[in-house]
Amino acid sequence: MSALRRFAPVFAQSKGRFALTLALSLLTLLSGAALLALSGWFLTSAFLATAAVSFNLFGPSSAVRGLSLLRILPRYGEKLIGHDATLRTLSHIRAETFRTAIPRFGTLRKELTRGDLVQRLTADIEALDVVFLLAIGPMVTGLLAGGALALALVFLLPGAALAYALAFGLATIAVPLALACASREPGAQGIEALASLRGTVIDAIDGQADLRLFGAIGEARQRLESGARHLSASRRWLAAQSALAAGAIHLLSGAALIGVLMPGLAALRGGQIGGPVLVGLVLAVLGSFEAVAGTVRSVARLGTSRAAAERLDALAHLPQTLATPARPAALPAGASLSLQGVFFAPRGARPILDGASLALKAGERIALTGPSGCGKSTLLALAMGLLRPDRGRVEIAGQDMARIPFETLRQRVTLLEQDAPVFLGTIAENLRIGRSDATDDELWDALRRARLRSFVATLPQGLETPLGEGGRTLSAGQARRLVLARALLSPAPILLLDEPTSGLDPETEQAFLLDLAEATEGRSVILATHANLPDGVMDRVLHLHHGHLTSI
Repeated sequence: MSALRRFAPVFAQSKGRFALTLALSLLTLLSGAALLALSGWFLTSAFLATAAVSFNLFGPSSAVRGLSLLRILPRYGEKLIGHDATLRTLSHIRAETFRTAIPRFGTLRKELTRGDLVQRLTADIEALDVVFLLAIGPMVTGLLAGGALALALVFLLPGAALAYALAFGLATIAVPLALACASREPGAQGIEALASLRGTVIDAIDGQADLRLFGAIGEARQRLESGARHLSASRRWLAAQSALAAGAIHLLSGAALIGVLMPGLAALRGGQIGGPVLVGLVLAVLGSFEAVAGTVRSVARLGTSRAAAERLDALAHLPQTLATPARPAALPAGASLSLQGVFFAPRGARPILDGASLALKAGERIALTGPSGCGKSTLLALAMGLLRPDRGRVEIAGQDMARIPFETLRQRVTLLEQDAPVFLGTIAENLRIGRSDATDDELWDALRRARLRSFVATLPQGLETPLGEGGRTLSAGQARRLVLARALLSPAPILLLDEPTSGLDPETEQAFLLDLAEATEGRSVILATHANLPDGVMDRVLHLHHGHLTSI
């Protein structure tokens, strides 16, 4: 439960709402048990009355109606306030998780698959909704309601109080705790199986064309079916444990009934208690177990919630690549960038950069060439501060990048990644990610420089055209040009471009490269590319091979 305790301060932010939810839940449970008890007493008393005129029907019947309303209204309030508090808490947890993940961008990219990361940032957070609303809250209210009934038995039927308290305590505490412990491993397996299945589905969707092209649809389907079987097996195991726990609670409920009924009948024969009161107590016992029975399914999900909390907690313990420096330094003015003897090797892998050095002067444009996989993207990520070198230094305007906060750094350097995404939204919204205060004229100018203006101008809604998820309404080349325009909008004086012409046809590629000098005038540029560079576009060309940079 240590991972769940990490989120306790977040739950505490809504403690007032959760406390009100508990109070309303307790009122609902007590009014339900009282309704059953009063109804049993009322019907039994009416049946035993020798003359109907001698029995007051109006008082008990009014009380029954009142308790019915009293049960409905708090239940509605409990659901409304409890769900509001839970959703607020989950939104805070989601925001905190994103804040935790962003400084660990480089580590996340190396350690986790995309499907696993999506699972942690969505389903794992949502799995925490049962912690209070469906598990801890009902257990607490059940204990309070059971304690109230046990106290009533002490005064009305002392011989039954101990048996009821023992049975109710086992049903409320022992069975849920045993179920929570038993569900821990299958819950963790279910979370891992779901993450794996999600990743498999994402890969299958993204690679559908290649799977069809190479006749691998059958193998992909087998992987999906295998993942679904693993997930189904863990959920069936959880369902079986829930069924056993529910059976145990029903047995304890029956034991509690016998424990109340046997001494109750003896007290009835001895004249110590009336028949209507005994019937009312028996029905109240049944009503008190209502909350316990409802918690079983939720408690079974606590194993999943605990596993999800552990996976989220693991994010916070990954090494930070964008950590705030212990002693941050001011960043001097200037648009120069240098790598000095940089060595970088992923954990357990061969070095990607081995003593690489580079000096980019203010306003200079450098092209970076080399075979696929040689480390061009890694070098740009290091220059952007998304990764930290194992040895060597990266400097911006003469200042060690390790001492510059990332928020300050990104105002000086911007990076267009090779797989930069198009976000759900309009063209204007996507462009303004590069600069939020950009005017429409500036947006059109950026589109012109990226050779996309003429296309956008033909759209009926122009800049306000919605693009759909992942920019699915655009072709691959158009999506690439859109993120190019977004990068050009950034006011950062150092511009890092990772294969910016990827996905463009040769004619558009050459046109863009020819326009690059004008588009980036006054900026320092490092362009990683496989393209054939037109003469005069770049000031220098460096070739990266076996971790070393050489001039061409």
